[in-house]
This record gives sequence, structure tokens and C-alpha cells, in this order.
Amino acid sequence: MALFPAFADVSEASGGGASRKELDWLSNPSFCVGNLTSLSQRTEEVTALAAEGSPLTRSPLRSALSGESDTGRAAARLSRNKKREKRKKRKHQHRKKTKRTHEQSSSGGSESDTDSGKDRSSRSIKDRQKESEKPSQGSDAVGAAAAGHRSIWLEDIQTLAEVFMTDRKPDPANWEYKSLYRGDIARYKRKGDSCLGINPKKQCISWEGTSAVKKHAHKHLERYFTKKSVGLMRTEGIAVCANTEPPSSEPVPFIPVKDSADVAAPVATWLNPLGIYDQSTTQWLQGQGPLEQEPKQPDSQRDRESAVLKARVEEFNRKVRENPRDTQLWMAFVAFQDEVMRSPGLYALEDGEQEKHRKSLKLLLEKKLAVLERAIESNPSSVDLKLAKLQLCAEFWEPSALAKEWQKLLFLHPNNTDLWQRYLSFCQSQFGTFSVSKLHSLYGKCLSTLSAVKDGSILSHPVLPGTEEAMFALFLQQCHFLRQAGHSEKVVSLFQAMVDFTFFKPDSVKELPTKVQVEFFEPFWDSGEPRVGEKGARGWRAWMHQQERGGWVLVNPDEDEEEPEEDDQEIKDKTLPRWQIWLAVERSRDQRHWRPWRPDKTKKQTEEDCEDPERQVLFDDIGQSLIRLSSPDLHFQLIEAFLQFLGVPSGFLPPASCLYLAMDESSVFDSELYDEKPLTYFNPSFSGISCVGYMEQLGCPRWTKGHSREGEDFIRNVFHLVLPLFSGKQKSQLCLSWLRYEVAKVIWCLHTKKKRLKSQGKNCKKLAKNLLKEPENRNNFCLWKQYAHLEWLLGNIEDARKVFDTALSMAGSSELKDRELCELSLLYAELEMELSPDSPGVATGRAVHVLTRLTESSPYGPYAGQVMATQVLKARKAYERALQDCLGQTCASDPAPAESLDCLGSLVKCFMLFQYLTVGIDAAVQIYGQVFAKLKGSVLPEVPGPEDSARSQSLSSVLEAVTLMHTSLLRFHMNSSVYPLAPLRETLSEALKLYPGNQVLWRAYIQIQNKSHSANKTRRFLDVVTRSARHLEPWLFAIEAEKTRKRLVDSVQRVGGREVHATIPETGLTHRIRNLFENAIRSDKGSQCPLLWRMYLKFLVSLGNKERSKGVFYKALQSCPWAKVLYMDAMEYFPDELQEILDVMTEKELRVRLPLEELELLLED
Repeated sequence: MALFPAFADVSEASGGGASRKELDWLSNPSFCVGNLTSLSQRTEEVTALAAEGSPLTRSPLRSALSGESDTGRAAARLSRNKKREKRKKRKHQHRKKTKRTHEQSSSGGSESDTDSGKDRSSRSIKDRQKESEKPSQGSDAVGAAAAGHRSIWLEDIQTLAEVFMTDRKPDPANWEYKSLYRGDIARYKRKGDSCLGINPKKQCISWEGTSAVKKHAHKHLERYFTKKSVGLMRTEGIAVCANTEPPSSEPVPFIPVKDSADVAAPVATWLNPLGIYDQSTTQWLQGQGPLEQEPKQPDSQRDRESAVLKARVEEFNRKVRENPRDTQLWMAFVAFQDEVMRSPGLYALEDGEQEKHRKSLKLLLEKKLAVLERAIESNPSSVDLKLAKLQLCAEFWEPSALAKEWQKLLFLHPNNTDLWQRYLSFCQSQFGTFSVSKLHSLYGKCLSTLSAVKDGSILSHPVLPGTEEAMFALFLQQCHFLRQAGHSEKVVSLFQAMVDFTFFKPDSVKELPTKVQVEFFEPFWDSGEPRVGEKGARGWRAWMHQQERGGWVLVNPDEDEEEPEEDDQEIKDKTLPRWQIWLAVERSRDQRHWRPWRPDKTKKQTEEDCEDPERQVLFDDIGQSLIRLSSPDLHFQLIEAFLQFLGVPSGFLPPASCLYLAMDESSVFDSELYDEKPLTYFNPSFSGISCVGYMEQLGCPRWTKGHSREGEDFIRNVFHLVLPLFSGKQKSQLCLSWLRYEVAKVIWCLHTKKKRLKSQGKNCKKLAKNLLKEPENRNNFCLWKQYAHLEWLLGNIEDARKVFDTALSMAGSSELKDRELCELSLLYAELEMELSPDSPGVATGRAVHVLTRLTESSPYGPYAGQVMATQVLKARKAYERALQDCLGQTCASDPAPAESLDCLGSLVKCFMLFQYLTVGIDAAVQIYGQVFAKLKGSVLPEVPGPEDSARSQSLSSVLEAVTLMHTSLLRFHMNSSVYPLAPLRETLSEALKLYPGNQVLWRAYIQIQNKSHSANKTRRFLDVVTRSARHLEPWLFAIEAEKTRKRLVDSVQRVGGREVHATIPETGLTHRIRNLFENAIRSDKGSQCPLLWRMYLKFLVSLGNKERSKGVFYKALQSCPWAKVLYMDAMEYFPDELQEILDVMTEKELRVRLPLEELELLLED
């Protein structure tokens, strides 16, 4: 065969010529053309065999000289065509046979059997077809068999040799494998003859016996909540606009069409001789494009929107160019970028860029960042702009880079308290770098730096207004952080040190800087003397004076005092699972060991005797956090906050900056007492914030059941120590808080443990009498009111009436100007009304008597019979006159007198109740409407100024109290008679728009709305409030409303605790609740609220989705890594992860009172 077959004729044409000597090598017999046909034949056979799956065998090429003529080549070409047709026919029959055998094997036969015999059966078929094409040489039977019959009869066979045919194609599997068993033969066939490992690209393998049917991917339908569908729903549709032409008065029988005469006829040219082409076709024939002056006809509505946005952009640019120092204008420009990016292609260059601009969050952030950088260049000293930049960069910066930027900003502005608060919240929510000790020292550094700024030690930065109040808020935030992390001992020690440092400071160190005062305080702390709450505590000042005189005089302890009994058996039932035992013991120790441990010198104890070293608090743990408070209001708030931490309902709320950080339990939804008695319910005002030693699971009712005996002694000692420090209203408030704490324990005994009711009631009455015996409390109507209410709760109705009558007779004539007297009379009348709401005869008479005698100048007398009509008329006139005077003084004078503000709320409430008892509910609603319309403008001034803040806050509190009274009165009336829900719903809706953080109003609103089967109005209202309000309460109660509705649906679908088919569709309640949770945790306040994360985790666990619940738990740790209750909830929901969760708690230095090693020892005992 020639090396280049195309040059085969050239060698023959120039045989003897010497001119083409370079082609002499073509005359070599090895390169003859004759072998070309045989070689191509061989190549085609090899290709056909490879396609059929037959193995390739190596054979030497047989070359022969070709001396044939053109006739021979034509005959060879004809034979090749015939052979090609035969091979196509054999391929077709082979495919049909293979398909038939594959279907038979897949339906019932063995797959391996089919695989082993496939090649041999196909080869036998081909050989039979070849034999059938040859002339018949045997018998008719053999000819019939060769012709394609599948079977022949033995009687028709002459010789057996004629029946069997020779298989000319060998089976390589017979010698490639050692066995003929089908299990020992490989199921694959190699394609190609390259050696393994030389050329990987040519090594192909075809698997035999596998189905070659291509599986078509099933296309799932997109649901409405998927990413693609949400993107489609976010696209803005074309607005429908009215026709600008005025409609004709006459009816039009048909739709008019433009006349052809109105359209300009095309001009006949050489390209358009017939005048049938339009302008665009003529331009195309000329090779031209459309004119640039002819833009596409856009949508007129979209054009108008783009024009408006362009005008606003130009206006913003002009304003910031003219007023570059206006930071509020820059912030508004940054917020305006959201609206610009939502616009339909304002900056889109092409049609496809509109969707990209709308969906690109990174582009939006970059635009905002560019605007903020321009603003910071113009205002380098603006902290608000830098804070906005840091919040924006948190979306795409690494936490380490962000922390460095925070530190740089704090170095430039160490006197900015708002900056410190945001920085501490940022560090507190970074799981990767968080640890309790690190953050605790960071709080100490913050407070010590601000104290140095306040003292004037840092001369480069002045003291900003409100620094002292902000420092106190940061101190409370630190205390809540330690309480939630489980370090209750450090919290109590911080408050003990602050009380001594504030109220019992020696006179010799008062003028020194704070740092020097702290150094003088350290010896007292380490001296071992009794501290606040401990028996025998005298304070820092007394210890300092005694040290100057020579030390304390040791007093022998009382030997009759019983030692507290320790519960040696902490594990009640060892058969319970290990995680349940750990949770029970951990919570028990939290309840008992919240006070710091100190060695008792009378028992010769030392620091080594403490079993848990974490219970000891050193001065280094609290020294940096001590601050100096000079305001009397802050002094009183410090004591109130301390009592609130101990579980005493003092009515103190944390500042707004740390309110939702401290919210971690579900008492905000407790409305049992409010439902029973809407007028006289006892509101402990916990507001979702737990006290020290309280680590219960979510959903447990929050009762004030008190502490252990040592804890109760501690609280009693605190009251005895701090009561002499105050006088007047502040002391009265502290006494009232103490009595309310004891009354709350009585209410707990009434609902849970009635065996302790008698002893608890006796102790409570004893405390009330002791407080009233003090000279300054004998005319304290708040204490008289609480004592009478206690007797009423204990069931002593006549004794309670005597207490009320005694207190009212002591008042004399006040002419409705004494707020405390009005509140006392109001409670007396409300208790009489709720005593027998079904029979309002005598009860109403007693209530009317109390409210009528309140307006008279004569001394009060007990109830003697029905009140006369003339007395009722005089009382109504007196109420109207007093109300007009108070409203006139409040709204006319600026600022409003404190006396009129104090008595306005109580006066309105008494007048409303009086009108309800004497006229009806409509008269009471009218009074509320009059007061609401009068005060609403004062509460929300159109242009508020700094001087309006205090006045608006006072009027707002008055209006809020009146609104609460109005809603309670409507609920009481609805419980006793038939009345529509619409007035109450409208009142609550208006009130919640003004006070979105009032939990009592939210509880009432959610309860009445759950009575309605249609949730559309509630959802629309909640959606409006959640979008506009800055509080977190709307989100919490919106979630609670949907959860209540879901529980109602589940109770209907599960009759008797069994699973039944759904009779009422769920209508996406699960997805709605999950969406509410996700939207709530996107906000800054929601992402750092432990209560919200606990509710979300519990909801997902109730659905049974364990994996998603774990994901939410780890997501919660990213935002609230300090909350110990989250870890304890996870142990309850995922008991298999007990060891892993405890390891994370130990790593982050959370308080673990029971290590697993100690648990194992307790279980062995």
C-alpha cells in the first residue's frame, strides 16, 4: 500500500523520467495502490466489529501487489457495496434480537444469563444468515434450517454433520477467562486497541446488560415561596391609568379604527417601485439601520415614574451640594437608594439590566456605601454617619475587620455612650470571638473609660449630655448579661458593691476621682465584713469610721439560730434519663446558689472550704464596673433595679437600649389573672425578664413564689437597710413594692399550693400592719389600699371593707384633688362590682356610694343604703367641673402643673366608672372619647421640640392609664352583658398605634381577635404596626396570635388526641408563623432577643423537624451566644447532643454548676 494513495498515479506516469527524481520512492512495491481496497475493506470490517461490540484481535497485515486493471477495481467496488448492505441488514437484525432478549431478561429472566449469552447468540444468528445465502448443498431440512427456520426435526436429518455449522468467529472469553461460568465473565467490553495506561483518552468501556434508556429529569413545578417565584412577584406591574380623552355621551356601536388616509403612503423609488415596502424595509434594503431620533415607544406610566425619581435624585444632589454639613439629609439620601433600586430601570442601560439592578443587593450596598463615604468626607466628625457605615459594612465585611474599625472609631470618640453601647452589643453577638470573661472585662473597660471622661481625667474629650444616665444603662446591661450567662453571684455582688459605693461612701473620699475611690473601696470589700443583704451589714462608711477607731467589736452569733438545711439528695429519681437529671439538678442549684459564697468566720471557714470556686466573687471581677451616680433619681432607680433582679415587682423597666437583650421568658403572654378579673387584676410587670435563679423552660407560668429561706432573709435585710435611705414618695414606693411582693406570693398560693396559704397570708398581714404602724406611713393610702386588697384576696370581705372605710374616713375633704385617695376609692368600687357581677343590685349600690362620697366635703361614712338621686346628680356635676378644670390647666399652661397631671388620670377613671354605674356604658365611652380627643394632640405634637419631650411623656402616661381603664371596663361589661366587639376593637387599635410597647393592651387585643373566625383584619393591622413601630412587642404578639390560631385548628383536627384527616385546611399557618419569625429576627432588636429565639426553636421542635430545629439553634447561638437558657432548651429538645452542648458552654465560659463528671459520681452513689 502506498504511503500517500493520492500520488499512486504519479509514480506510473513518470517512470523513466529524470526530471521528478524526488518521487522515485513511490515506485517501491510496498506502496502500490492495489492493496488500498483490501486495506479499506479490512478497516471497515474492524470498525463494524467494534461497533457491534466484538473484541478486536491483532493480525498481521497481508500485503500483496496489485496488478489488477480498472475492471478489477470496479468489481471490487461492487462487492464492497454488497457487503456493506449485508452488514447493515445484519446490524438491524442484531439490534432487534438484542432488544428482544433484553426485554425478556428484564421481565422475568436473570440479568447475568442474558449478559453471558448475548454475544454468542448474536454470532450464531449471523452465521446462520451467511449459510442461508449460500446455495443449498444438503437436504431440504438443512436448507429449511439455513433459510432461517428456528428448529428442525431429527427424522428429517440425514447426517448430523450437516446440521451443525461452524462458528468462524471465536469467543475470546473462552481463553481470556479460566472458567465458562457466567459469573466469572466480565460484564464490560473494551473499545479500542490501545494498551491500558498509555492513552487515557482512547480507553472506552461499554457496559453490557445495562439499560441505555435515557432518564428524563422530572421538572418540578415552582411553588410561590421559591426564590424564582418570589422574584417574579416582586416585579412591578404596569399601572392601569384612565384614558385622557373624555368619554363621549353617545353610545359607540363599534371600536373606531384609524383610517388608512391618516397614514402617510410610501414614496415610489428605485428600491420600492411599487410602493409596497414600509420605511424600515426600505432602510434594510439600503443597508441602513433605524434612525437614532426614533426611540421605542415606552410606557407612559413608567416614564412618569422615572421622571419623578430623576427629579428627586437631582434634588438630593443639589441639596447635599448646597448643605454638605446636614447629616440628616445625607442619611435620607442613603435611605432613598432603596427606592431608586426598586424603580423600573431608572439607571438601566439595556432591557436586561433592569432585573439585574433590581435584584442585586450588593449593588445597593455599594451605592449606599459610596454615598456614606462622600458624606463622611464632608463631615469627618459625625458619629452617626460612621455608625451607619459600620452597620452597612457588616453585610459583607469579615468580623475581624469590622472589630478593628469599631476599635478605631472608639479610639476617636471615647466619650460617646451610644457608640459604646452599640460596640458592646456587636461584640456580645459575635459567636466566634465571644467569651464571658472577655466581654465582662470589655464592659469594665467601657465603664472605667466613661468614668474617667466624666471626672475630667481625659482632657481631650468633653462630657456629653446624658452621660451619667447612659453609664447606668450600660451597668444594667452588664448585669443582665451576667444573669443570662448564669453568673448570678457576680450580678448580686455588683449590686452589693454599687449600693455601698453610692449610699455608704465616706465623706473623706467623695471629692476624689472615681478610680481613687475604687482603690479605697477595695480594702472594705476584702475585709470580710457583712455586705448589703447579709445579716449585720452596716456599710462602707461605718466600717471606715470604726477602722479609724480601732476595728469592729466582735459579737457572738446567736446560738439559737437554726442552720439552713441543705438538701443532700439532689437527685430524686436515678431511673430518669441522664439529660433530665442534669437539667433538674442544674435548675435546682441555680435557684439555691444565686448568692455569692463567703466563708463564715464564726464557723472557722476559709476560702478552701467552698465546693464550687465559681461561687466566690473577687474584687477584680467587679472593680472596673463601679461607677459614681450623683442624681437622686438614679439612686432610687438603682435600688429598684436591684429589687427587680431579686424578683420583687418594683415596677422598674430596663432602659430601651437593653430591654430586648434582657427579655428571655414568656411572662409577656400570661393573661390568666387579667381574664378572671379585668378591673382589679394584679400585674406584677415582669415584662418577660426573669430574675436571678430562674432558668425554667419556656411556657411555664411565671409566679412569684419566693426563694429559699436564705433568699427571703437576704431580701428582707436589703429592705431594712435601704428603707431609711429614702423619704416621702420614694420610701412609700419601696414599702409598696415589699408588700406587693408578699401579696404576689399569696396569689401563687391561691392558685397552686393552698396548704401554704394560711401561713403566707399571716406573714403578709403581719408585714402590712408593721409598715402601717410607722408614723410616716399612717396616712399612706397606697399601703392601706394594698392591705385592704390582701384581706379581700384572702376571702375576708368584711374585714377588707372595714379597712377601706377606715382609710377613707381618715382622708377628710380633698375635693377630688388627692390622687391616692381617688385610687383607693376606685379599687374599693371595682372590688364591689366584681364581687357579684350577675346580681348588680347591692354591689352597684356600694360602688356608687363610694364614688359619690368621694365628691362630698363631709367626712366619709360606711354604706347605709341606696344612694339618693340628688346625691348622684351633685356628684356628676362635681366630676364634670373637676374634669374641666384639670383639662384646662393641663392643656393651657406650659408646662402643665404636676398636681393636675397627678390627679387627672385617677379623676377620669373614677368619673368613667361612676358614669357606667349610674348611666351606662355609652356614657363612660363618651367620657373617654372626650379626654382622648383633648389629650391626643398634646401627646403627639406636629412639630415636637426638646422642651415638649417631658410634657408629652407625662401626658402620654396619663392617656395610657385612661386607655387601660377604658378597655378593662369594656371587657368587664362584655363579660356580664351582651355588647358588640367593635368598640373595644377600635379602642385597642387606636391605643396600640400610640403605645405599641404596652403588653397589657396587646394581650387584650389578641384575646378578643382570636374570638373571630376571620383573621384578615388582625393580620392587616399587625402588618401595619410591625412595619412602622420600633418595638419588638408587635412581632411577639403577632406570632402568638398565629400560634393560638394554629392550636385551635390542631385541636379541631385531633379529636380525643388522635390523628384524623384535616377537616379545616391549615391555610399555610405554619409557613406564616415561620415567615413572621424570620422577619422578626432580621431586625437588630429581634436578632439579639433570647425570648424570640426560644419561641422560634420551640415552634420548630413542635413541628417535628429536628434537623431544621438544630439549624435554628446554631443560628441562635450566632446572635445570642451568652443566653444559657438557649443551651438548656437545646438539651431538652436534642438530648443526644448533651456532651456537645456542654462543651460549647464550657468553651464560652458560661456558668455550668454540674459538670458531667460530678453527675456520674452522683449517679454511682
